Amino acid sequence: MSDPFGDRPFPRGALVGAAVLVGATIALAAAARWSGFGTTQLPETAAVTVRDLRFDDRADGAVVVHDARTGELVEVVQPGTNGFLRGALRGLARERRAHGIGSEPPFRLAAGTDGRLTLEDPSTGRRIALEAFGPANSGAFARLLADVAPVARRTQ
Repeated sequence: MSDPFGDRPFPRGALVGAAVLVGATIALAAAARWSGFGTTQLPETAAVTVRDLRFDDRADGAVVVHDARTGELVEVVQPGTNGFLRGALRGLARERRAHGIGSEPPFRLAAGTDGRLTLEDPSTGRRIALEAFGPANSGAFARLLADVAPVARRTQ
């Protein structure tokens, strides 16, 4: 059997058209990414409650949470619990390692006027909008703010 298309080359116009289409797609995607076109961002709200926290790992696998300002013990996260809290902190710690930053600087947990929770690492500028992961997951962090006075009434 012989190839029925063996003596005819692939149409040059189709190849050029496909290359232009692929190039235009890449260029438009890059332009949209750089310009922010098509992205949705919620406006920043004022923080009602803020707490700077330190998270320390214990040898038994527990995570000890301290208020960075007062040194007060806030909570001990037992081994095998609070997977979301551990995962969020692991991601932030990975970012710190990439920047050569140790575990000394505290993380900032804040509740906004609209009830949104954010976990921020001021040393890297990374911020996690915790409410995006659902009420059960953000609740693991909301507990850490339970006994903190709102910013407007708190004395610094």
